[in-house]
Amino acid sequence: MDKSQSRPIRDLLRGLDRAALATSLPSAAAGSATGGEGWPYVSLVLVALDHDLSPILLLSELAEHGKAIVACDRVALLFDGTRGLDQPLAGPRVSLLGRAAPTADERLRRRFLARHPDAAMYSGFADFRFYRVALERAHLVGGFGKIAWLTPAELVPAPPPAALIAAEPDIVAHMNRDHAEALDRCANRLLGLAGTGWRMTGIDAEGVDLRLGGAVARLGLPEPIDSPQAARKALIELAARARAA
Repeated sequence: MDKSQSRPIRDLLRGLDRAALATSLPSAAAGSATGGEGWPYVSLVLVALDHDLSPILLLSELAEHGKAIVACDRVALLFDGTRGLDQPLAGPRVSLLGRAAPTADERLRRRFLARHPDAAMYSGFADFRFYRVALERAHLVGGFGKIAWLTPAELVPAPPPAALIAAEPDIVAHMNRDHAEALDRCANRLLGLAGTGWRMTGIDAEGVDLRLGGAVARLGLPEPIDSPQAARKALIELAARARAA
């Protein structure tokens, strides 16, 4: 699968802010009701994705999934892109499989909290930890008969641009501070979304992430970008398209 074929998968993943997390319960958590360790356990979690699509999670060590990860770091995350379809099983969904490890990376913390600003209220609690999931495999179900296993290299064929990653916080802050009306126009006119007050939460090589209250949106870029200068040019072009729409 080449880069152009895998882009819709990346767009689906980046357009969602939550997923179903599957872990394996340890025996201490499972108790007598399940008969021992190894039982699968699924929970709803908030998620942000790093530039290389590694999931970033904020979990409590007191929660069942937190205790499960301490015992076994292998996890799976199901991203469901079938919302609103008359036939959900004909729609796309992707499972990301990997190993979850605690992280103290401040950049990952910022990226998650930009995506989920309300999480700042509890992110500093003693039992909460940020986790990064190192991808090992992905499973795509694109509809009936459209099924494939993907390696990380197939899912993300090119390394994320380091210069853009470093500049992301400044770009996001600048757009939210100085170009709020342009963000609203892009959401309203290019994506057909209602409301004002849309804020940028992230930018990567292929698009912009937006949020308004509990709603998130993905604004894709026509061509990939690899630098702050290219990001500036792309955002100016999007703003011009939105004004003309």
